[in-house]
Amino acid sequence: MTFDASVLFRSNLPAPAAAPFKAFPAFNFIGGHNDSASIPVAALTDAATRIIAQEGASLATYGLNSGPQGYLPLREFIAGWMKESAGMNDTADEVLITSGSLQALDLVNQLLLDPGEIVVAEEATYGGALTRLAKLGVPYLGVRLDQDGIDMAHLQEILEAQRQAGKPAKFIYTIPTVQNPTGGVMPVARRQELLDLAARYDCLIFEDDCYADLLWDGARPPALRAMDAEAAQSEGRANRVIYCGSFSKSVAPALRIGFIMADWPVLAQILPLKTDAGTGALDQMVLAEFCKDHFADHLVTLRARLKAKCDTTVQALEENFGTAAEFTAPLGGIFIWVTLPDAVNTTQLATAAAKEGIAINPGAEWTVDGPKNVNRMRLCFGNPEADQIREGIARLAVICHREFGVPERISNRSQP
Repeated sequence: MTFDASVLFRSNLPAPAAAPFKAFPAFNFIGGHNDSASIPVAALTDAATRIIAQEGASLATYGLNSGPQGYLPLREFIAGWMKESAGMNDTADEVLITSGSLQALDLVNQLLLDPGEIVVAEEATYGGALTRLAKLGVPYLGVRLDQDGIDMAHLQEILEAQRQAGKPAKFIYTIPTVQNPTGGVMPVARRQELLDLAARYDCLIFEDDCYADLLWDGARPPALRAMDAEAAQSEGRANRVIYCGSFSKSVAPALRIGFIMADWPVLAQILPLKTDAGTGALDQMVLAEFCKDHFADHLVTLRARLKAKCDTTVQALEENFGTAAEFTAPLGGIFIWVTLPDAVNTTQLATAAAKEGIAINPGAEWTVDGPKNVNRMRLCFGNPEADQIREGIARLAVICHREFGVPERISNRSQP
């Protein structure tokens, strides 16, 4: 008698993984991978050696003698860095360490959302946020974007329509600084408009700021949470912004260290939802030890490397796709958001390209209305080296021409 475990699986599972992982594609333009050469290996090694020698005995306890919010020196560093770089005045007591920003998203969703409630999200946004909302049975409405972020007139239309329908939006999910995938940055005046609308329609703002440290010039605008703090204090109310950050893009994705910043009554209700017995302790200790002496200088080096890769990507797109590829060069981060002619279906293009070792993110996966964005794609330039970027985009243009006739002509540089 043969036993088939699959007959015991619960219903409504996601699609199974295609195959065991073997290796990254030769030309890898997907995900949030970062620059290998910028990982501060020597400094992390030194930090690990020091901190384990000094505090290794604290690994005998859950929470490292710092409690369930995470390693206190790391929370203190985050509070100090966010004050210096983004104008925030939260203390370490208003910081919760999470296992990457994805866990932060899950925790905030668990805190705020019942099935059927409404969330407003930018029309192009982080795909992981959308899949999580869908899993919870929470409808999300897309608000228009330009390079300066949310179109506030359209946002007001949505919020007013939802109020009139008796289904007000619970929160607005936004990536205001180095937006994913567009790379845009919301100006301060528009940030204030966003806060004013949230106040008028009595909804929260969930600020996802995972790429803010990667602005090319290093001068990030004040966080929405920082801007709301003064008004909240003068009006005797809670800050209406819950903030999410991450070290995945600024130090290393594999560390899986993110954080939430919110008023204590919010964190006090989130903590019982975080049932993992704590985010990786050793990672927190090493990161805190590294950051206190090296974080700011490390960012300078990382930004320069990523800016050079961005410039290479822009040049490769222009040389190989010409005017068929429309995009705005990002102000920071690791992504370029590309619009191709309507004839192109990037979901099909991704399938064809994958057979030849090229991985891209189809636009439908990063937009609220996927069917209307099948001619868009997100390219991550963080991990591939310059020669891989040039060759990969050249090969992608050949495949796109073969499959869709776009671009109409292939440059000599595009020939494999």
